[in-house]
Amino acid sequence: MKFTAIRLWLQKLSFRTGVIVLALCVPCYLLSFAPLLTDMDASYKAAIWTVMFGMAKLFQYSGLTIIGAEGISRIRKFFKNRRSA
Repeated sequence: MKFTAIRLWLQKLSFRTGVIVLALCVPCYLLSFAPLLTDMDASYKAAIWTVMFGMAKLFQYSGLTIIGAEGISRIRKFFKNRRSA
């Protein structure tokens, strides 16, 4: 019941908000894998990776819920027109 209410609330947000939320997953993905290149303790790396990767997935799925199927087709059309121009 609670997830349905959250999903309905997210779907009421604008397309622009969905694109912004979806774009926030990129820095979270980058920050989740950045500690793997350092020489810090493995437990710190695992903690940072878990938190940042989880946030990236949260932003990704929330953004897709906000955008919806019509928004995804709108984004595909944008890139298709951009490629042909």
